[in-house]
Amino acid sequence: MNKFRLKQLKISLTLLVLFLWLLLPAAADEGLWPYNLVPKDYLAKKYNFRVTDDWLNHLRLASVRFGGASASFVSPDGLVLTNHHVGRGAIQNLSTAERNLIKTGFYARTRQEELKCPGTQLWVLQEIEDVTNLVLGSEKPGMSAQEVLAARQKAIAEIQKEASDKSGLRCQVVSLYSGSMYHLYKYKIYNDVRLVFAPEEDIAFFGGDPDNFTYPRYDLDISIFRVYENDQPLKTPHYLKWKSSPLKEGDLVFCSGNPGSTGRMLTYDQLLFLRDVNYPFTIANLKRRQAVLHEYARRGPEQERIALNTLFGVENSLKATIGYNSGLLDKNLMAKKLAEEQAIRKAVAADPELAKEYGQAWEEIAQAQKEYASFFKEYMLFERANAFNTVYFNLARSLVRSAQRERPAGAPDMAGGRMPATIHDDFEIVKLADSLQLLKEQLPDLQETKWILGCQTPEEAAKALISGTRLKDPEFRKKLAEGGAEAINMCNDPMIKLALMVEPLSQGVRERYEKRVQAVETKNGTLVARAIFKLKGTAFPPDATGTLRLSFGVVKGYVENGKKIPFQTTFAGLYAKAKEKNNQAPWFLPEIWYKKKPALNLNTPINFVATIDSIGGNSGSPVVNRKGEFVGALFDGNIQSLPTRFVYEEKISRSVMVHADGIIESLLKVYDAKPLVDELLGR
Repeated sequence: MNKFRLKQLKISLTLLVLFLWLLLPAAADEGLWPYNLVPKDYLAKKYNFRVTDDWLNHLRLASVRFGGASASFVSPDGLVLTNHHVGRGAIQNLSTAERNLIKTGFYARTRQEELKCPGTQLWVLQEIEDVTNLVLGSEKPGMSAQEVLAARQKAIAEIQKEASDKSGLRCQVVSLYSGSMYHLYKYKIYNDVRLVFAPEEDIAFFGGDPDNFTYPRYDLDISIFRVYENDQPLKTPHYLKWKSSPLKEGDLVFCSGNPGSTGRMLTYDQLLFLRDVNYPFTIANLKRRQAVLHEYARRGPEQERIALNTLFGVENSLKATIGYNSGLLDKNLMAKKLAEEQAIRKAVAADPELAKEYGQAWEEIAQAQKEYASFFKEYMLFERANAFNTVYFNLARSLVRSAQRERPAGAPDMAGGRMPATIHDDFEIVKLADSLQLLKEQLPDLQETKWILGCQTPEEAAKALISGTRLKDPEFRKKLAEGGAEAINMCNDPMIKLALMVEPLSQGVRERYEKRVQAVETKNGTLVARAIFKLKGTAFPPDATGTLRLSFGVVKGYVENGKKIPFQTTFAGLYAKAKEKNNQAPWFLPEIWYKKKPALNLNTPINFVATIDSIGGNSGSPVVNRKGEFVGALFDGNIQSLPTRFVYEEKISRSVMVHADGIIESLLKVYDAKPLVDELLGR
């Protein structure tokens, strides 16, 4: 055989191996699946369970989006169950110094006692429609990346408006597979939401930040609300019945929720940008915020109450981001991602037609990351307002951009009389002073930094801005909103003046990001996805988008460092853990839990784990069995689950749920909530 033919044979064998690898299905039970793309045949083949459209439609209509997280209907009279940490914003807003519901918990023994939650909205997905052709059909040959982005955005806005006007529903177009598919999601929104039950935070978040993203856990992380329509409890046929049989290890379970975002389709260079630029900045910023919030909370009980919700969010984000980054610092994970990408790129390069259409996409994205790194700090500090961490600046920017018709799509319009939760000026000063200090440290030579601070310290500047603003007054905001650009430009309010001062720089970095980064990633990310489709098909799920997804797995323990970790924990373990920690915070049990201990069946499970694929946003997701019955509420993942943001793994990665049995046992035996239990159990 001559050398030329031998070389050809080697190339052919190499390509054969590449194509065989590319045709492999997604690993194990990986998948945050859109409801209209659920792999029914895979489930039938592996688990001998055929998912029907009726089964899916019922679960979809029983699933709820609660803020940036998840929940579910659990009774025909509008009861909604989610996590305590998902509902804590609403619970915090109902609390005062005299009635701290986060600390004491709450139970409405009658419907008249249920507490309205101002500003809380629950979304239920009614329909999904494929609008890919309408969005991608807006593109014309020869368009630049920026023109492609603009064309898609225009088409999306038109589709959303037309669908909303026609249906009366809230409609959103969702980008899937890096812009290769677009689906229209239609939501019914409920605005009358009332608190029914919340346990004390000490049991809802037992173990606190040290135990967050760990397992074994012992948390009653639930809260229960009721949806009202026309001032009456919502009547819905689509709710989850409580499980009718015990949950066993090995059982197939499903999770229906709203996972926020994953990065499994990101290119290798995008992962490097996260590892080397984005995450280090984010982690450092969150750590300083954590320290400042702890310092403020130590001033007294009221300050602790005020800071608690913000501190929880910061610490949760910090631990999650460190966990995500740990995956990118893992040489084996990164080597796997690089090998996957190289295999795809080699397969594309070997086909002249594919090479012509898709070959440059990865390099274009790589160049965009280099560009982004050159102005990332300016973008985060100014456009993302990391330098101006106060609700007053958010209000001011909203007014300024509304007047200039610059408010980005989806941004909250607080120009009128609406106001966020109660504002505490001393808290706002602390947050703003810290963020101005961050600006001074990161961009000390920037002219805008010098203008903002002048001869003042960050703390002095923060005090002057907060004490001088009138934006807390709804009439003042309304007057500015009605007066438009002229009123804004003539306004002497220091916070408005600050927003006006930084707007040129913010607009500049925003436009640079949209043109040099977002547009390039949108156009070329679509090309990368199309190349994968050509080679592998679509037998893998798209990255999470904060919209309703179905995932599945089995109830299963695991082995960590040679130690077998059980699939569930019990109340006996809860009391043992509290004793081990001398009942000291954050392993402190409320007094009622000791008082009611004799009544409890200590063998009742409180938490359990499963191989379900999940990510932030899945908190509060209902977990159901084959019958579609409620078996638990997802509230966390173990620390090993965090790197699955980029690569799914089921050997040791687990989602953590509150067990349905633990919920009923607690409500009945600890909180004497028999009427609520009867409603949940359909009695």
